[in-house]
Amino acid sequence: MRKPRTIAPADGPLAVLVPGLGAVATTLIAGVEAVKRGMAKPIGSLTQLASVRLGKRTDRRSPRIKELVPLAELGDLRFGAWDVFPDDAYASACHAKVLEQDLVDRLREPLQAVKPMPAVFSPEYVRRLDGPNVKKAPTKRDLGEALRDDIRRFMKEHGCARGVMVWCASTEVYLQPSAVHAELGRFEAAMAANDPAIAPSMIYAWAALQEGIPFANGAPNLTVDVPALQALALKKGLPVAGKDFKTGQTMMKTVLAPMLKARMLGLDGWFSTNILGNRDGEVLDDPGSFKTKEVSKLSVLQHILQPDLYPDLYGHFDHKVQINYYRPRGDNKEGWDAIDIVGWLGYPMQIKVDFLCRDSILAAPVALDVALFLDLARRAGLSGIQEWLSFYFKSPMVGEGLYPEHDLFIQLTKLKNTLRHVAGEELITHLGLDYYEK
Repeated sequence: MRKPRTIAPADGPLAVLVPGLGAVATTLIAGVEAVKRGMAKPIGSLTQLASVRLGKRTDRRSPRIKELVPLAELGDLRFGAWDVFPDDAYASACHAKVLEQDLVDRLREPLQAVKPMPAVFSPEYVRRLDGPNVKKAPTKRDLGEALRDDIRRFMKEHGCARGVMVWCASTEVYLQPSAVHAELGRFEAAMAANDPAIAPSMIYAWAALQEGIPFANGAPNLTVDVPALQALALKKGLPVAGKDFKTGQTMMKTVLAPMLKARMLGLDGWFSTNILGNRDGEVLDDPGSFKTKEVSKLSVLQHILQPDLYPDLYGHFDHKVQINYYRPRGDNKEGWDAIDIVGWLGYPMQIKVDFLCRDSILAAPVALDVALFLDLARRAGLSGIQEWLSFYFKSPMVGEGLYPEHDLFIQLTKLKNTLRHVAGEELITHLGLDYYEK
């Protein structure tokens, strides 16, 4: 047995701060409240349900994750939010129509207690939304300081010594990293100068990190994928993770594409289209926001299939992604995939997938796990990019010079081995020869 890392206990309330009190956030909050009351089960959450094998298969040791490492209890979570609309979590959940109204009504009291603080928002970055619950200040630096005030006030009012921030708001327009993102001093000067390269999500991340709060990005925005904020995270000893929660269609790609490569089956083309009618779909109907999402979704196949290593199999495939706003579908997204593959002697075959998923139902347990694991990472002294959380993201953050690992099963192995490492247990390679060698 290895020596475990020193992990501070998960004592007391944990602030879970969410920019964006929309479908994902309200489904998360309502779900936690329902599970706490014994009204539902936390299906989809590794932190609540999954086990980790320790030692040999013959040892029969497979504790739950929450038994292996000290995680915050659901009863200790305190939710705070910002949103451009003043609706509390109950009204927002009613509007989102993700959950059955009867369940939402039974949770009216705790949901109504979550009232959004005025948001940092600009229609230049999310063009299809606008609302009255917005902060006003002369500069982006001033807006960041206002968010810091919000965080300090919330932590004090709810008796929280620890917190995490998880971005659950809309996708911002596409931004490329620029010189102002390269170094913290330049970044803060750009905030003071109202530089257009400083997006609202970056202001939230800056405020969180300055207040000692780990940050995770659930959307494909650039946000903490810049050196300035990553340097701030390391300076403060804080973990960061992202980006873009992996839920429906991309989750399927990270399962199916590894199968193709594992069997050395070729790929001629992969056509993906989505229809959804929630607020996220409305935002993504704007070309600027769609570009951000498209880049996130398109990168998956290239990294999994490695066309540079297998040019004959994967060097020339077509990959097309479409997202269509269709109001009647609501939060029940439908993702279609038409996959043209190539088999023995070059013979063509096809795979068709029609995933009628519920976007926020898939995203809510992801947001919960990310929040709890970020808090664990902070207490275990892990800082900077948390690549072991790639399992939860479409476009995982990695260190400079590395390519992201997208294969869902490699990601899961990385996550569980990190938990074993933190707990002082031996890592598992799945070699298995010791069962057979005498």
